[in-house]
Amino acid sequence: MTFRQRLVATGLALALVLGGTGAIATLAPTAHAASPTVYPVTPVRTPQGEPWRIGYLQGGDYADYPVILVAIVRGLMTLGWVQEMPLPDPATHSAAQIWAHLATNAQSEYLRFVPDGFYTAGNFDAAQRPGTREAVYARVNGKRDIDLMIAMGTWAGQDMANGPVSVPTIVASTSDPIASRIVASAEDSGHDHIHAKVEPDRYQRQLRLFHDIVPFQTLGIVYENTPEGRTFGGVDAVEDMARTLGFTVTPCHAPFNNVPTAEAERLAAECYTQLAPTVQAVYLTVHRGVTSQSLGPIVESLLKAEVPSFSMLGSTEVQRGVLLSMAQAGYLPVGLFHAETMARIFHGAKPRELSQVWLSPAEIAINLKTAERIGFDPPIDILLASDEVYDTIGDND
Repeated sequence: MTFRQRLVATGLALALVLGGTGAIATLAPTAHAASPTVYPVTPVRTPQGEPWRIGYLQGGDYADYPVILVAIVRGLMTLGWVQEMPLPDPATHSAAQIWAHLATNAQSEYLRFVPDGFYTAGNFDAAQRPGTREAVYARVNGKRDIDLMIAMGTWAGQDMANGPVSVPTIVASTSDPIASRIVASAEDSGHDHIHAKVEPDRYQRQLRLFHDIVPFQTLGIVYENTPEGRTFGGVDAVEDMARTLGFTVTPCHAPFNNVPTAEAERLAAECYTQLAPTVQAVYLTVHRGVTSQSLGPIVESLLKAEVPSFSMLGSTEVQRGVLLSMAQAGYLPVGLFHAETMARIFHGAKPRELSQVWLSPAEIAINLKTAERIGFDPPIDILLASDEVYDTIGDND
């Protein structure tokens, strides 16, 4: 089966975006619940006639977190829970800054972003993690002034899923909530109060498509060699597909926990520089050292070695010079998925009742300038199946 046939066989719509500036026209629908009760998403106050109070927990600052937070709020605006308003740019504002803006400026009869309801364990500081989660537990069990928590990222999801709490919790922006032991399975979170977005076989699908396009025999990946680092990097999925498709994995280990951000960035960039000349392809994994600051040098090392690359994270990295990824259509569909889940919980659903399965569109992003730089000539069927096409690298020609 060709790459294009594989995409068509999924039954998902394709749309071509020329020059990387258009909007994606068609999205695959998200899967919804197996719950026997259909819960509405229309705005409603608490049974006492008060606004619902929302809190937030994260392990530290990560570029995806403010993006997803803004997307959730935009989803709530779409559903009518929050009045339309300008939001801070998540590319230049932290989640804490965005939360403070929401707590002060969001207009809603139905929701409150609790001003002191934002919690973070420093910047992924393992020493601060226990105290932070205990403060959240004490708040939701004692003061009981938070009706729903947003747990952003793996640490937050683990702490809310496995702690002595029952407050409804939406877990967002996790690489693999099943492997991280946040939820029991795609079908069942295993906790009445927990709901997490799950993309079954997400990384296996990415790697199969990458291998269809570039039939490599050796693949380089970078990750921290810890259980958490392997989860972030989708290492189990990579090793599974290596056995299935018959390629060899060449790893490079770059720590990101309990090191300063600048050190994590340096170590990640060094790993990619080391790997690039030794492999036939690179899978750019999720790693706290891969940031807007370090991505430029990482891409340059891949271009210099003329090695094809695929971004696990998405098309934002393709715009910066990674060769390929899955097209994202922005983050609004993901934000709306979480917002609809929150709305159903406010209407009485247990988080565990609602479907966790998210099916992202089987659509491709490609950078033609990168293809030119590395000497890769994409076949016409790949171009026709591409939904985001970029012809520059970042801000450069």
